[in-house]
Amino acid sequence: MTHMLLLYCLVFLLPTESCRTLCQVANKSKEMSPRPQGVCDGVCVDNSHCSQPCPPDSQGNMGFLCRQKKWHKITETCQTLNAFNIFETNLYSIQPLGGNTKVDEYARKPETITDRLMQTCPKDLSCVIRNIRQSPRIPGNIAVIVQLLHNISTVLLTDVDVAKMKSYSIMANHILNSKSISNWTFIPDRNSSCVLLHSVNSFARKLFINKYPIDISDVFIHTMGTAISPDNTGKNFSFSMRVNDTSSEITGQVLISRDELRKVPAPSQAISIAFPTLGAILKASFLENVTVNGLVLSVILPKELKRISLIFEKINKSEEKRTQCVGWHSLESRWDQQACQIIQENSQQAVCKCRPSKLFTSFSILMSPHILENPILTYITYLGLGISICSLILCLSIEALVWGQVTKTEISYLRHICIANVAATLLMADVWFVVASFLSSPVTHHSGCVAATFFVHFFYLSVFFWMLAKALLILYGILIVFHTLPKSVLVAALFSIGYGCPLVIAAITVAATEPGKGYLRPEACWLNWDMTKALLAFVVPALAIVVVNLVTVTLVIVKTQRPAIGSSMFQEVRAIVRISKNIAILTPLLGLTWGFGIAMVVDDSNLAFHIIFSVLNAFQGFFILVFGTILDPKIREALKGRVTSAKWISRISETNNDKCNYASVINRIFLLISLVTPPKGQANTAGYTPNLGVLKDQGIIVNTTCERLQG
Repeated sequence: MTHMLLLYCLVFLLPTESCRTLCQVANKSKEMSPRPQGVCDGVCVDNSHCSQPCPPDSQGNMGFLCRQKKWHKITETCQTLNAFNIFETNLYSIQPLGGNTKVDEYARKPETITDRLMQTCPKDLSCVIRNIRQSPRIPGNIAVIVQLLHNISTVLLTDVDVAKMKSYSIMANHILNSKSISNWTFIPDRNSSCVLLHSVNSFARKLFINKYPIDISDVFIHTMGTAISPDNTGKNFSFSMRVNDTSSEITGQVLISRDELRKVPAPSQAISIAFPTLGAILKASFLENVTVNGLVLSVILPKELKRISLIFEKINKSEEKRTQCVGWHSLESRWDQQACQIIQENSQQAVCKCRPSKLFTSFSILMSPHILENPILTYITYLGLGISICSLILCLSIEALVWGQVTKTEISYLRHICIANVAATLLMADVWFVVASFLSSPVTHHSGCVAATFFVHFFYLSVFFWMLAKALLILYGILIVFHTLPKSVLVAALFSIGYGCPLVIAAITVAATEPGKGYLRPEACWLNWDMTKALLAFVVPALAIVVVNLVTVTLVIVKTQRPAIGSSMFQEVRAIVRISKNIAILTPLLGLTWGFGIAMVVDDSNLAFHIIFSVLNAFQGFFILVFGTILDPKIREALKGRVTSAKWISRISETNNDKCNYASVINRIFLLISLVTPPKGQANTAGYTPNLGVLKDQGIIVNTTCERLQG
């Protein structure tokens, strides 16, 4: 009987163990080998979407976007973990009586994984660790684990001990693995990495530390904590971790000075968490153009601590890379330079002074080789924009003031329409540029960024196309007689070019790229380049118009430099002056200054090119005011006429006032004489009574005459 029982056990247990082993091997092989990308049915049309189901062993689907006639995966929700198989198998295997009742109970009740976790292993949260470790790090599983960690940090309000923290770190470590970084890109919820960071920090904040320090170390997350008091001479946390399997270890330190520790109440505690891969995961999730160049260090400190020092060893130790000390803004989901300042830097490490708060608990250093930022450029840009906006308002005011005097001919009328619209569109472009600069991140202000980018794109294109309209008008005046077309037709053509073409280009750009989230740059409210090349919708028309304007300037120079027969040296000098004036006027108006942007693209690291480009473009409105309005002889003559007319009217008014004053004096004298002198023929002056009615009528006549003169 005993032998039969043993045989029975072997028959049923060996296949079970074999299947379990095979499943583990299969899961590992799935993780090591690339997952099938799927093939969409039908023709691949640019910016079209399709969805394909996940492989049979997982749930969810994969989303694809067609770019350049090829399908590219953009989202994936494939997952193998669920509320049943995430728990250890022996908890739900066939058990006598109580086991069956428990499985049936869970099948009937729609509980979450967190609810079951809190019922099954509330002491140490260890009942899901084994299956989480064995699960493939595919996007759907990553999203499930992130949600689980978030729910745990929300449910557990207190009583987080070392055992719970260890289990929590193991779960987080699995999805922080360097092999999973690329899969974070395909999670539909771009905020998943932010949720993970916030959840880990929130859970660690509830950790209770006794008198002994804690040190919970995993490969991709390391937690340290200790009790602190005002009597301590200083505290520091030192970390040394690998970014991936092949790299060497990099270090990071958190330093709390003695002066800061004196501010904390006793007893208190300080906790720090280091992440070697989280920076890359945040970049993959948000498709940012900046690279984290060190550990991400989180700190949970008493609110009394306002200043800490952080030392980051650089991952990339190239001296050509620009370094910034930053803090992660928990509300706006972005790196913010306002939280930290760099104290010292060399090729190996950077020392930062940071201000921890509720908004900033995680810090790191950024490396951004493609963006040249300099305080000089910032000052030039904003100063130039302010001057440009004021200059454009003044330019439009002058145009309105002298419009009747300078638009008497058809040629001058069309020319001033172009100038006024160039000024108006550039003014609107500058205003929307300022609005876009206040929208800190496309992630948190997506709709606002889309609107601001559309209007900035449209109005800057309108500036270029009105410049093109002016160039075509100059060519038309040089090559063709103006009177061949009615003025109304020419005006309609100018407005179609100036506003119609930019509107079509801007509308097509946003309609073609925004559905696939490829309209905006991840780090700024401007047209995307890395993913969809939407920036070409601005660069190509702008450069084409610059070329046309160069041809226009060349033709104007050729036409103006031909001296008449028998011209003297004086006439040649005057021709050179005319050429210089043409170039000086046409350069800012026709957008030739934007050609310096080509030099900036060729050598992006050259600060001189950036400064020249920033000056010429930021002060564009000022140039239009000076060269397009103030230096225009007709406008100056009209303004002078306005001023002269105003002075003449003022002088006439003063003269009339003098005459009235003189007449008023004469009138008073006449009244006085009339009062004391009797009429002719009356000898007795004693019985004389003046006729006050007649005197009153004479005064009214004088006053009426003065009013007419003043009017």
